[in-house]
Amino acid sequence: MILDAHHHLWRYTEADYGWIDDGMQRIARDFEVADLSQAGAGRVQGSVAVQARQTVEETEWLLGTAEQSDYIRAVVGWAPLADDTLSQHLDAWAERKLLKGLRHVVQDEPDDDFLDREPFNRGVAEALSRGYRYDLLIFARQFPQTIRFVDRHPGGSFVLDHIGKPAIAEGEHDVWASHIKQLAERENVVCKLSGIVTEAEWDTWTPESIKPYLDTALEAFGPNRLMFGTDWPVCLLATEYQRWLEVITDWAAPLSDSERDALFYRTAAEFYGITIEA
Repeated sequence: MILDAHHHLWRYTEADYGWIDDGMQRIARDFEVADLSQAGAGRVQGSVAVQARQTVEETEWLLGTAEQSDYIRAVVGWAPLADDTLSQHLDAWAERKLLKGLRHVVQDEPDDDFLDREPFNRGVAEALSRGYRYDLLIFARQFPQTIRFVDRHPGGSFVLDHIGKPAIAEGEHDVWASHIKQLAERENVVCKLSGIVTEAEWDTWTPESIKPYLDTALEAFGPNRLMFGTDWPVCLLATEYQRWLEVITDWAAPLSDSERDALFYRTAAEFYGITIEA
């Protein structure tokens, strides 16, 4: 059984997806559930849809889409976590059972100390108190602030997206490795093996070139705190859906059956509160 713990959906407009620049035209189009299930080609039994716009409308659209799909098992949305209107939005979504987590695009914040801000932390604390999980989307340089942030919320459940986005194309490894191991000491944090190839050289990466990063994540978190994700359709900039699945399947071959089950579905299902019948 396989659960894709991280993908996106969108109806593309240049205004809504300004982060898709001229070098990313391959993904400057609509990507919807039918495209996703076709990409999975029957090998993936469910998925977690993650926000790609920082708007309440994005969360509403993802929830509406997921509620009409048997494929999407959870939604990680966006909410105005630092705003006084947060409570009313969370109240409005209280019965939307597929909303399992929230995410803010911290990597794009110009203030590297954004995660230290009091209003944001108050909002995160409220969301966590209501049972939501939080996806950590950061660049590798933001690990110190991220560790402080997680330490402020010891009762929360966190997942690190894209192994913390080391600059693989630039050869960044050792400092990132030290930081991800420090974060992994917090037992309330798990990690997604996603978004890795787009941090490498898109056209020339190989399974061997990213293996040190996968191995370090495994060393840091152990096999029971990792989850498989594709970051589709962003991954299409560097690889096809099926190729990424094959790369991780081959890399995980030395693990035990139970450890592979954890990687490919159990950890994500437990983290996001998803029930999947075998």
